[in-house]
Amino acid sequence: MKRQIFTAAAIITVLGLSACQVQKETETVTQEQNEMGSAAQEQNETGVAAQAQTGAGAEGHGVFDIPVQLEYARKFTITKDSDGCSLLTIDQGDPVVVIPEGNSVPETLPDHAIVLEQPLDHIYLASTAAMDFFASLDAMDSLRLSGVKEDGWYIEAAREAMREGSLIFAGKYSQPDYELLLSEQCRLAIENTMLLHNPEVKEKLEQIGIPVIVERSSYEPEPLGRMEWVKFYGALLGKEDESEALYNEKVETLKEELNREQTQSQNPEDNQNADNSQNQNGSTDAGLDADQTEERPTAVFFYINPKGYANVRKSGDYISKMIRMAGGEYLFSDLGDPDSALSTVNMQMEEFYASAKDADYLIYNSTIYGEIQNLDDLFIKSPLLKDFKAVKEGHVWCTSSQTFQQVMGVADLIGDMHRMFLGEEDGMTYLFPLR
Repeated sequence: MKRQIFTAAAIITVLGLSACQVQKETETVTQEQNEMGSAAQEQNETGVAAQAQTGAGAEGHGVFDIPVQLEYARKFTITKDSDGCSLLTIDQGDPVVVIPEGNSVPETLPDHAIVLEQPLDHIYLASTAAMDFFASLDAMDSLRLSGVKEDGWYIEAAREAMREGSLIFAGKYSQPDYELLLSEQCRLAIENTMLLHNPEVKEKLEQIGIPVIVERSSYEPEPLGRMEWVKFYGALLGKEDESEALYNEKVETLKEELNREQTQSQNPEDNQNADNSQNQNGSTDAGLDADQTEERPTAVFFYINPKGYANVRKSGDYISKMIRMAGGEYLFSDLGDPDSALSTVNMQMEEFYASAKDADYLIYNSTIYGEIQNLDDLFIKSPLLKDFKAVKEGHVWCTSSQTFQQVMGVADLIGDMHRMFLGEEDGMTYLFPLR
């Protein structure tokens, strides 16, 4: 049984760091799109839950047979033993065993298990998608090292921590400062799947005694599944109750919003299958499952890249699901290759015009190349947009720049879209109209 147990006391000399070659970082746009991308591959029949199998140790200790209920998330599981230890599994990743403070490490562990003893601190966070979970759980003190500089964060708690010096830059994900990580006694590196393009970096981190978790929150196909990753971080950090309460509060607030006075096409009481069947993760909530067939207002989510192409979210993407949950319909029903990991498609403006000019709503994604402030800014990017139906009817909206780093805001963004479809402008968090 292979066991990987890492402790902060381990001091390992870095050998040959200067000879360690890492590939040039993929451009910022590609990284952001990967963080926002939806999963291209569904879980297999065994799924991540299969990793929860383990042999018995002392009675109850290390026997992980108490599953934690998840509603929408598919890319991780949490299973506990009777002593409060947690077994966390991530799709395509090594299992993680989390030991509460004062507990002993079970004698029997899953193969290739990473063992982490609470309280966890001095974490190196290179995944931008994960920062909001730490901020929302008031767990910024668990972080010490960042893979992003201050100006790359759109989460105020992260920017403040870097200004104050409690969080310091330790190199980007593809070129971490190994000596700094060791001198700061880094206990854990949390990465996104961009690291898989640089396998030698993961190997080096593990070689010098730093365990690596490659998180996959951005690969959740269901919008609320992304937000539900707060439970993973709650288990990791010993904040299970806080994470459960935070998630439930967000979901309940969204349900209340979706059950307000509805548009002609939105009635949450009908947002369920006729047999009130459960969704594939066990949820039976009618207010969050968008299953109606009535005519709905159509919407397109896009931005214009520097080469003049319209970059459009593909069909079936989690953004299109958010639009449907909010009471609309994503205009493109079959755009993009469903087997591709890419979440967007580049379209020539003439093609985009022909396909989307009659959309009822346009939502401009400002998270890639910065916010635009008005319609004139939009027309500078493409004069063709002047002739779009949504422009003529005043139904053009823009996302704020922090939208996608704030993963716990998924429910708020769905609520914003719902208010947009209701014709309201007040109470928005992430959307604002372009005039």
